[in-house]
Amino acid sequence: MMKRKAILFGLGLLAVGLKAQNPIVQTHYTADPAPMVYGDTLYLYVGCDEKDAPKKSYLMREYRLYTTTDMVNWTDHGAPLKTSAFAWSAGDASAAQCIPRNGKFYWYISSQNRRNPGSSVGVALADSPYGPFRDALGHGLVTNDMTTYAKHSWDDLDPTVMIDDDGQAWLYWGNGVCYRAKLKADMLTLDGDIEAMDRLDSLAFSGGFTEAPWLYKRGGNYYLIYASGFPESIHYSMAESAGGSWKAQGVVMPLERGSNTNHPAIVDYKGHSYFFYHNDALPGGHSYCRSVCVEEFKYEADGRIPELHMTDQGIKKGVGTLDPYRRTQAETIAWSEGVTTRTDAVRGVYVTDIHHGDYIKVRDVNFGPSGASGFMAAASSRYFGGQIELRLDSLEGEVLGILNIPYTGEWENWKEFTVKVKSVPGVHDLYLVFRGKQPHALFNLDYWKFDEAS
Repeated sequence: MMKRKAILFGLGLLAVGLKAQNPIVQTHYTADPAPMVYGDTLYLYVGCDEKDAPKKSYLMREYRLYTTTDMVNWTDHGAPLKTSAFAWSAGDASAAQCIPRNGKFYWYISSQNRRNPGSSVGVALADSPYGPFRDALGHGLVTNDMTTYAKHSWDDLDPTVMIDDDGQAWLYWGNGVCYRAKLKADMLTLDGDIEAMDRLDSLAFSGGFTEAPWLYKRGGNYYLIYASGFPESIHYSMAESAGGSWKAQGVVMPLERGSNTNHPAIVDYKGHSYFFYHNDALPGGHSYCRSVCVEEFKYEADGRIPELHMTDQGIKKGVGTLDPYRRTQAETIAWSEGVTTRTDAVRGVYVTDIHHGDYIKVRDVNFGPSGASGFMAAASSRYFGGQIELRLDSLEGEVLGILNIPYTGEWENWKEFTVKVKSVPGVHDLYLVFRGKQPHALFNLDYWKFDEAS
């Protein structure tokens, strides 16, 4: 069972866990990151590798959404899109990307098509970045019979979309060949022919193009990053226009630990540049149970991307702080061990599978000049409950208070519980350390909030 997670993340990972930020989600296996900046928030759409996936086969049935405003704490919003939303899908949630346009949100996905054999690119549509999303077409936007350049049937994977400064939208995708086409203003119709680019064109692609393109523009430069070889390293090319000729630039991330595949994405957020990717760093992970990571980087003066490497530490410094005096969802997490999340129609997403010794870390919590006077959390317990130790800056750090969670009758019987806490001012990392005597699950946790000292 994933619960014990190779004896609490394994001794090696436990040693770095107190400072680790990668992988950025520990409660689920995640893959194929697709960040989107909208307003003040970074939305991260990912595929979800199910934990019981066999070691030589993908098991992906949904896409999940995580958000952040500080790049260190990530809030789980569940699965706003599942392959079951597409009547034509055979049920594999391959790579996808969501982008906004004119107040709508278009989520381009790839999946095997049981009506038109082979992989297809589809589009889901919503009025909010949180969904609900629905199949916008009722059929694939790109199906295998439309792309005859490659001889294999899974060439229509991994769509990426960019809207240029003149309003023209471009769609790139492909496995074993890089396809591109224009989109009409409705974002649901191809505008012209599909162009196939030779994956072995050394002028366009260093190392050859395998899959996972990510298209974007920064300044006057157009960038195409992609997976190359197998197992996969990440390379990139640059061009003067989205429809122009690409010039190979070299390696972004060399072949490193874990996972036969890698899937890149780059985004600028709050004046910083971030590179997203995936590996198999979580306990129990392998090439079919992957996890999304992120690194901050700076472009070279000429716009080139430096070579990057996988790290455990990830983001060293956030771009904001967390306000503890506003209600915070328990599934807002910088790092966790032992727990997972679940969704129901009434509570939404909540933290579950909590056992003795598990914990949640939240980074850069700003208690202000006065500190806090009290703490409240919403929880439920079908058994004998437990406690939440509120510690600062480490698992053995100063204890602000201990909240008792009693038996509430059933898992559905949620109640709010409070405790007075020691007032400590300033910005700190907060650890919610879970304690209990019984071996089974202690309680579920929905949200928490501090009261500010006067």
